Amino acid sequence: MRPSNLFVAGMISIFLMAGCVTSTTGSITEPVRDNKAAASTNYQLGARYYQQGSYELARDRLLLALEIDPTMGDAYTTLALTYEALDVPRLAKQAYEDAIRVKPKDFVVQNTYAVFLCRQKDYIQATKYFDRAATHTENDDSQITLTNAGVCMVQKPDLDAAESYFRRALDRKPNYGEALLQMCLLKYQAEDYLSARAFLQRYLSANVPTAGILYLGSRIEDLLDNDRGRVEFEDRLIREFPTSPEARKVLGSG
Repeated sequence: MRPSNLFVAGMISIFLMAGCVTSTTGSITEPVRDNKAAASTNYQLGARYYQQGSYELARDRLLLALEIDPTMGDAYTTLALTYEALDVPRLAKQAYEDAIRVKPKDFVVQNTYAVFLCRQKDYIQATKYFDRAATHTENDDSQITLTNAGVCMVQKPDLDAAESYFRRALDRKPNYGEALLQMCLLKYQAEDYLSARAFLQRYLSANVPTAGILYLGSRIEDLLDNDRGRVEFEDRLIREFPTSPEARKVLGSG
């Protein structure tokens, strides 16, 4: 992890002072503009610290940004992610709820909060926010939201609900790789290997596979007693990913 640049303590006071400056003309808009700039600067610093993994520094900057501008939805969301990284779920939940309070129609925030709720095993509330985000008229990538919801239902587990979400995702975008792969895994776990093969074939027709996906294909063909199909997957795996653990597993078993 790269070390973060340290900002002198006086920088904080500079940002705070920026919100108190008034123009010589007596304009009342100047302090507001300065407050927005100071909040934005601290938010950007906080987001950068979060990306670098300096979570305590990120928290402090984001809290300062929100003290200056309590309506900054992105800062609440990043603060929630920061509290998650610091393993403080109670404060993360509060920050997510604050983000939704100030940006009630933001489907990205709703999706992110739903993922958090799923990790907290609050599946009822997670489903509520996934559904809100997926049905938002401006969500042009609703297949991603629906697939996230399906993965959440697998964890619950509620496999019928998971399949319903994955199929809705494929209704939105028939070649969406993640939904196709999740359907393949769902059918594989249910020992419906013919359906698993069909979804994997759809995936391969429009997406670039990983070593793990090629290995999965070889296992499916093996369970269907299709030696030719198994060998084709294994040959491709060894050819395209010769140093992968999956390739070593195939070579070891051979």
